[in-house]
Amino acid sequence: MPSNESQTAAREPAPTVGFVSLGCPKALVDSERIITQLRAEGYAVAPSYESADIVIVNTCGFIDSAVDESLDAIGEALRENGRVIVTGCLGARPEQILARHPTVLGVTGPHAYEDVLNAVHAHLPPQHDPFFDLLPPQGIRLTPRHYAYLKISEGCNNKCSFCIIPSMRGRLASRTIDEVLREAERLANAGVRELLVISQDTSAYGVDLKYRAADWRGKTYQTRFLDLARGLGELGIWVRLHYVYPYPHVDDVIELMADGRVLPYLDIPFQHGSPTVLKRMRRPGLTENTLARIHAWRAQCPELTIRSTFIVGFPGETESEFQELLDWLDEAQLDRVGCFQYSPVAGATANQLANHVAPAVQQERYERFMERAARISAARLQARIGGSERVLVDSIEGDVAIARSRSDAPEIDGVVRIANGAKLPVGAFAEVRITDADDYDLYATTVRAID
Repeated sequence: MPSNESQTAAREPAPTVGFVSLGCPKALVDSERIITQLRAEGYAVAPSYESADIVIVNTCGFIDSAVDESLDAIGEALRENGRVIVTGCLGARPEQILARHPTVLGVTGPHAYEDVLNAVHAHLPPQHDPFFDLLPPQGIRLTPRHYAYLKISEGCNNKCSFCIIPSMRGRLASRTIDEVLREAERLANAGVRELLVISQDTSAYGVDLKYRAADWRGKTYQTRFLDLARGLGELGIWVRLHYVYPYPHVDDVIELMADGRVLPYLDIPFQHGSPTVLKRMRRPGLTENTLARIHAWRAQCPELTIRSTFIVGFPGETESEFQELLDWLDEAQLDRVGCFQYSPVAGATANQLANHVAPAVQQERYERFMERAARISAARLQARIGGSERVLVDSIEGDVAIARSRSDAPEIDGVVRIANGAKLPVGAFAEVRITDADDYDLYATTVRAID
């Protein structure tokens, strides 16, 4: 019988796949799942175009700028490698891809994992060897070791006039509660310190399954938003909730935040503050009720951080409607805010609305909005100076540790810059004292490291 050494020498090099992942964290999770399956089948992940036998481009198609970025990325992959498979949201419109890049090997839609794998198999057959191909139980992830995105559902049942996500990703399709909690437990056991819960509509989780019950750790949980938060709160790590629509039952999770079970952080896409604009967007328009609920949430959980995104220059937006948005923002005092200028999306019903706002007016309103948001953010951060906070260290830059507090999601929010933190371990928690703040970031010194 040949030795292990001769077996290794006789093996052909593993087929290699390059990966380009664009778009939101939900697309990043799709990429992680595809890579995990490919690695389980014996493929290696190539670090460059030159070393890849084939390249997969996971695209975004939400707005025109994302479409352009995706088409440019496909073109770059074709120039640098020549053998390209396209997947992701833009893949739902294959005619647009093929018109620009007719030589791609295949096009599949979003979260079409089997179709992507079949395309890879057809053009680059696997060479699986179970004695040599090892896969970590938590799968392959594209994020740092200490945090991970946890996708709980696909698709969306909402019909916002500016959005085409339901036509790309389909209607809501939730994962069962036990499947999600088991994945979360595997990630925690692998050393993940923070889970970021993502979906198109986290608050609607489980409605398509009629809140089906399942067991985990000897307890019964329903497939619903509140039970998900309760279950994840059992893991003893940070849990951050994203894309939470402000349905009434969201009020129930604030108690878990106040008790420290999940992070006091809500990412809610309010989109606007004017009832008439929200009606044209086909969004909930009860802005006064929403403001009352924000005040009630903060009364129950004073440490609550609320982040949101908004659109300025939506078709028909008047100066008075924009002023309503600014007034709403002043009243809401949101901690973290992002803003987009309205951009038509092919297939969106908002394209048919009258009185599109001129680009120069959109730009002027964007600047006024961001100036107001920055002023609010700076004031709220100033109030934290002198306090001590628990942070999670993401990286070291020279003598400074770059960390995040309970208020900071990776990539989209601010950071905490720790002046004397060079020796803090990346991926570890630390207690720091806040010494200063600017519009978006905090500055601190180390009190102690927390293993």
